[in-house]
Amino acid sequence: MALLNRAGGMTVVGFAETGEEAVLAARRFSPDVIVMDLVLPALNGLDATRLILSEWPLTHIIALSACHTSEHVHRALRAGARGYVTKTSAASDLVAAVKAVIAGDRYISAGIMPVTVEALGNRSSPTRSCEHLSEREFAVLRLLVAGLSSTQIALKLSVSPKSVDTYRHRLMVKLGVANRAELIRVAVEYELISV
Repeated sequence: MALLNRAGGMTVVGFAETGEEAVLAARRFSPDVIVMDLVLPALNGLDATRLILSEWPLTHIIALSACHTSEHVHRALRAGARGYVTKTSAASDLVAAVKAVIAGDRYISAGIMPVTVEALGNRSSPTRSCEHLSEREFAVLRLLVAGLSSTQIALKLSVSPKSVDTYRHRLMVKLGVANRAELIRVAVEYELISV
């Protein structure tokens, strides 16, 4: 954090080691920007982000994480973070992130797939990634979430089971998941499909 103090025009006013401490520090200092580690004891960084933004919606939160998959980025942005910086990024990345979010922009560390940012649009909303899904892909996703097998889905949609497998594969690619279980979890978690 000394880096931020040296950056010019920035002053670090507090430090927290847990999610609860982060919420208390936000109440005490009312900072313009919070750099939030996502892995914190007790109250994790995502939940702390949500709590802080529920009280101070104009606070800019930058998620700091060792993970850089699209799923992790989606979760942070959905919680309300305006920036996402990986712990392996150059120190200058964090300074650039602070400047970007203060200016009203979003900042995502280099190296994280650009499709993540494009899919989410201008404000944090992972459901925007669904805009890339066809009507048939949505239908297959709904039936997968409902627990139907490929054969059952094929019968319901009057297509072959092989076609269902193709749709499922496309869904996994578009939503950045590796298997059926993750596909269903992401669909429910990001409210792509209501259950």
